[in-house]
Formats: sequence, structure tokens, C-alpha cells
Amino acid sequence: MDQSVRTATVEAVLGEADGVIPDGTSVSVYADVPAVNGLDPALLKALRRAARAAALHGIGLRINGGWRSPARQLRLLENAIERLGSEEAARWVATPETSAHVAGQAVDVGPVQAAAWLSEHGARYGLCRVYRNEPWHFELCPEAARYGNPPLYANPSEDPRHRTVHTSPIATGP
Repeated sequence: MDQSVRTATVEAVLGEADGVIPDGTSVSVYADVPAVNGLDPALLKALRRAARAAALHGIGLRINGGWRSPARQLRLLENAIERLGSEEAARWVATPETSAHVAGQAVDVGPVQAAAWLSEHGARYGLCRVYRNEPWHFELCPEAARYGNPPLYANPSEDPRHRTVHTSPIATGP
């Protein structure tokens, strides 16, 4: 099948059930949508606590990306590869097998002021940034409340959780 036809077909079938939050939009941390409901319960609880605290400071914390289906993550990766090439895409988008979003363990927040607030105050709620190149991406780090944020990886390609072991399919020996 032609790549453009395949891409159009995949895009046509992905939707809210796959965790899609349309580009340029965001949802409340209380939204009843798969992108929010699919988050790990402890992550969601911490995020909601942080959102309430941010609101007290006049900051509206929203979700730009949350849980994603493997198909949605694959589509994001394919789009990034088409635009950036494989090596650069790996700095921005994980595979479905290694994505914290697919596992419900990561959330992308906005707007910019909310991400900045969460970056500064998130540790007290057990939320931390993981990647230097993604100031909007947060994961649950319960130990951050006690010990502070862990060191940042430059980007997802440096995150050891995203490395897979490849074995040769060629049999050796008798």
C-alpha cells in the first residue's frame, strides 16, 4: 500500500479513543476522555493536586497530551520520522513499546506558564520533568517530594528506558 494512502487511513481511524487531543487544544485534568482516564491513577491524583495548587496562583494547568494508544504513538513517531528523519525523531518521540504515554505514566501540560509553574513546584506533588528538550512533559516521581527532581535527560533518545535490546534473527551453530 502506498505510504500516503496508509497514512491517511491510519489518521482517519485514530480518534479520542486512542488518546488524541487535537493539535492546538487541551483538556482539563478532570476531563472525562481517554487521554485523561487512561493515566496511571497515582499520576492523575498528583496532577489534580498540582492543578488545584496552581489555580490558587492564577495558573490554569491543562493537558495537551496524556495516555495514548500504541497506534497513536506509532503515528506520532511516523510523522516525526517523515518530518525530521529517524535520528532527530528519536530525540522527540518514543516508540509505542517504550513510551511512558502509552503506559499512562506521562502527561504533557500547558500552557507555557503552567508547564513553568509545574517545573518549579511539581516536585512537592511528586511530578517531575524528565527531558530537557520537553519542558511540557511530566512523569510521576514520588521520591521528588523528598529528594528533589532527578537529573534531566537531554531528550528521549538518552533515556535508558527507551533502549531496546535487539538480538540477531540469524541462528548460530548447530
